[in-house]
Order: sequence, then C-alpha cells, then structure tokens
Amino acid sequence: MSTYSIRDLEQLSGIKAHTLRIWEQRYAILAPERTDTNIRAYGDEDLKRVLNISLLKDHGYKISEIAKLAQDELNREVLKISDKQLNYPDQIHALTIAMLDLSEERFEKIISSNVLQFGFENTMIHIIYPFLSRIGMLWVTGSIGPAQEHFITNLIRQKIIVAIDGQRNKQHSNGKKYMLFLPEGEFHEISLLFANYIICSRANKVIYLGQSLPFNELAFAYRLHKPDYIFTVLTSVPANHEVQPFVDRLATTFPNAQMLLTGYQVVGQDIVSSDNTLIISQINELLDIASH
Repeated sequence: MSTYSIRDLEQLSGIKAHTLRIWEQRYAILAPERTDTNIRAYGDEDLKRVLNISLLKDHGYKISEIAKLAQDELNREVLKISDKQLNYPDQIHALTIAMLDLSEERFEKIISSNVLQFGFENTMIHIIYPFLSRIGMLWVTGSIGPAQEHFITNLIRQKIIVAIDGQRNKQHSNGKKYMLFLPEGEFHEISLLFANYIICSRANKVIYLGQSLPFNELAFAYRLHKPDYIFTVLTSVPANHEVQPFVDRLATTFPNAQMLLTGYQVVGQDIVSSDNTLIISQINELLDIASH
C-alpha cells in the first residue's frame, strides 16, 4: 500500500489541504495514521475516498450530505455519476482510481468511452497528459509505487502503439521526414510515442529510434535518412549541467535539420538555442509544425 501526504491528496483531488483538514475534524471523513513526528499519513483507500468525494462535490453534492454516506452508499452515488458523461477532471480522477486498484478493465472502459466521444488525440491531450503530469509529481516524491506507475503507463503505451499502427497508410510523398529518439539513459517514452502518432496522422514520415539511443547511433541514422526534423524529449537525462552542451551538440552535428526539443530539462529553463533549434513548450506547437 502506498502512503500519501495531505499535499499529495491536494494535488490529486484538487481539494485544498486546509479544506481536507477541516472536513477531517468536522465530519471525520478521513482517519489518517500519524507518523512519529505527528504528520498525517494517508493510504490508498483514503485517496480513493477523497477522489470520490471530489467527484460528488463537483456534481452538486454538499459535503455535509456526503459525510453521512456509508462507503457502499458513496460508491453507488459515484457509479450513478459515472454512468453519465463525465468531464475531463472527472475522467482524470477515474483514471487515478483505476491505477490505484491496478484495474485494467476500468482503464479500458474510461479510455474507450472517451476515444469514442472525443477522439484519440483529444483524449490524449485533455485527459492522459494532465493525468500523467499529476501522477508524475507523486512518482518523483515516492508517493506512488513502481507497480502502479508501470501498470498505467504500459497500458497507455499500448494504446498509443495501436493508434500509430492505424496511421501507417496516411504517409504522403510530400510529407516531411522526422527522426524521433530519446538520449542514452532516457526511458520515459510516452511523449515520444504520442509525437510519433501526431506526426504520422498528418501524413508525415517517421523514423522512430526509441529509448536510450547512443549519440553515435543517432548520427548513423541521420546520415542514412537525412530527416527534415529531429525530435527528442529530455525528461531526466542529460544531467542538468550537461543539457546545454547536449543541445549545442545536436545543433552543430546536424546543421541541416531542425531540432525540436521538449521535456522538463529544456522547457522553462535558461537554454540558449541556435537557429536550427526550437524548444516546444506546448503540444499545440508540435501539432502546428506537423500540419505544415
């Protein structure tokens, strides 16, 4: 079982920590354990209860009414709402619960219904990406275990690969050529895979080199294919002091290609970029580039 701080619950549910403390004291909706230093510690069941309360509250229920519900009654009310069309934040809550329960069936139901209504691309942009961002914060702090993180990201990865396969026949002779890779030591592949989908769906050609690629192998593939664009995501590598040299090396090694860079290591950082380097901070920027 994972352990969460009250700040973790705030980040995942959108309910302020101060409000949770008041509800805890006034309605006894949560019963956290205490650490040796008297800090609140919450478990998976606490997180799921808070997510369900947040869902009911967003749909007009009063906290005083919710607090009177037994756990099975709370679950029934949530299921009633879930049978209706949920908005994006509700879907993110539902995905979080599916992750905590390691429920592939629930994940499939959520994703399938959203893809049917909104389409795969909008589901990724408005539901999956915010969900992964929220979970990423907990992963960094150690509040979510490897099993839960691996479970959900592998299911998402499978969905993107299937969607990419459906775009293979859209490549056009006039489309641009993109080479996609992650630098050596980088294994966070979801964003790279989704970029592959976006680029393919707009009739461009992709040379997908995947995770943890040594730089000399990138240079070999470049000489072979001469792509118009080289796209990568810098999430955890290179190390902070090595990011600028890595960006500079890309620009000088491949002067005839346009570098497209994104990820925590470059977005919002003081990276100096050359004329053939573009740092992408929003997914819409990639959508625009791939569409022209």
